Amino acid sequence: MAKIAGLDDIVSLCKRRGFIFQSSEIYGGLASCYDYGPLGVELKNNIKKAWWKAVVQMRDDMVGLDCSILMHPLIWKASGHTDKFADLVTECKKCNTRTRVDHLTEHAEQHTKHISIDEAAAKKQDLSDKVCPNCGKVGQFTEPMPFKLMFETQMGANVDDSMTLYLRPETAQGIFANFRNVLDTTRVKIPFGIAQIGKSFRNEVTTKAFIFRTREFEQAEIEFFCKPGTDEEWYEHWKDARFNWYTDLGLKKDNLRFRAHDPDELAHYAKACLDIEYRFPFGSGDWQELEGIANRTDYDLRQHQRGMRTLNNWFEKKGDLSKIDLKDEAQDYESGPLSYFDDQAKKRYIPYVIEPSAGIDRSALAFLVDAYDEEQVRGEKRNLLRFHPALAPVKVGVFPLVKKDGMPEIARNIYNHLKKYFTCFYDHAGAIGRRYRRQDEAGTPFCLTIDGQTNQDNTVTVRDRDSMEQVRVSTDKLLNHLREKLEV
Repeated sequence: MAKIAGLDDIVSLCKRRGFIFQSSEIYGGLASCYDYGPLGVELKNNIKKAWWKAVVQMRDDMVGLDCSILMHPLIWKASGHTDKFADLVTECKKCNTRTRVDHLTEHAEQHTKHISIDEAAAKKQDLSDKVCPNCGKVGQFTEPMPFKLMFETQMGANVDDSMTLYLRPETAQGIFANFRNVLDTTRVKIPFGIAQIGKSFRNEVTTKAFIFRTREFEQAEIEFFCKPGTDEEWYEHWKDARFNWYTDLGLKKDNLRFRAHDPDELAHYAKACLDIEYRFPFGSGDWQELEGIANRTDYDLRQHQRGMRTLNNWFEKKGDLSKIDLKDEAQDYESGPLSYFDDQAKKRYIPYVIEPSAGIDRSALAFLVDAYDEEQVRGEKRNLLRFHPALAPVKVGVFPLVKKDGMPEIARNIYNHLKKYFTCFYDHAGAIGRRYRRQDEAGTPFCLTIDGQTNQDNTVTVRDRDSMEQVRVSTDKLLNHLREKLEV
């Protein structure tokens, strides 16, 4: 039976094997920021490749996009982030630790919701029985205050012509802003989706649990545009498709579940939303969000259409850009530039949107936790990562048994040939058992050993990571053998 990994086990392995390092470690580190090492970057890239293959390459109704991180500030006004993207925070009077108010309540991780800045300012909170998570003091908190989550920056060479911009808190808005560009330059017809992988940034009040919640993170998001009235059907489709993606790549079904959002925790744009949760080895109740799937209705396209018209009015009046009010002027938005003309129905409408939004970093953590195992082999502890072959950072390890009798030369030739097709690792240092153990801990599915018999019959030993079984395979059949096992 696989060992249930603790977070300390994962953090230790990631540092020891070069998966993930603390950012700026030589300067004492930077809180909630992490660097992916040689194995970690391969794992992360493989997760992104698997996601892209499943949602873009293997589908006929999806195209890709890669949008700029910096965008016009009115995009965030139209989306609601400028006015609504805030957390309510309080400060402990004893230790000066700032904490989100909802994190002071029971099971807060299960019911988090961003609120508007006006709501935050008006909301009265009774904190008299709440406990500081840092020092344990009860009821000693300042008056709650809104905390903006978007990072601000300035664009412009001089103070007079500078503009306040934001590091994007999500990748979705770049997709909505390019909806018309995609329609005009491709042959897509509704229903269709636009997929994107990219960095996002949130100035979180509290971060937690290694790479689970950080201020800089990578998202894999889909905006799937569909005809109003078919949105609930597509919502169910993406709910099942995304759940199956995780299990197809090895996550145990027992460690996954759906959790529908209660009405009072729905985001301002959502008709419905649910989370795919994973049983992480930390937090209250262990179940934590892995991916969200939301029915965003036509909110975003309508808002951006409104923003475009408001900006045109601003150009005429040249007012203060920061004070633009995106009020509904009762215009016919169905006929605007972000609407869609349905050739079959002979009707124009603004599409509804289903959004599956996954965190690449959270996915990496879930795959690490689920793959981690410890077992006793001949009285010795063996640590290993039972990654699905598609995710394994290294697919094949290549070892000469000893550094003589031509074995290193043969091993090098095999390594140079195979690395054209998979990520391989060559290792000739130490006892063969130790080399196996190092690759087990890195999650490498197969190891090849070139030994004395190789010179006699051109066969090599192929060792399986999970079962540790070994078979002899002819060098001329090696590539096909590995391709079949690795499913590539």
